Amino acid sequence: MAEVVLQDGETLESALRRFKRKVQQEDIIKEIKKHSFYLKPGEKRRTKEALARKRNRKKRVRDVE
Repeated sequence: MAEVVLQDGETLESALRRFKRKVQQEDIIKEIKKHSFYLKPGEKRRTKEALARKRNRKKRVRDVE
């Protein structure tokens, strides 16, 4: 659980920025989206394979440059 304590003299905007950064680092949003709907095991496998192909393609393009 992401928690940010407001420090003395700190503005609410800066505390909110720290909170957003902490949420991103802990991948909370990604987990919520992942569990928001059910994926069949086959669909999960296909999306995982598609991401692997995308990663490998990206890696090959970087190696060529």
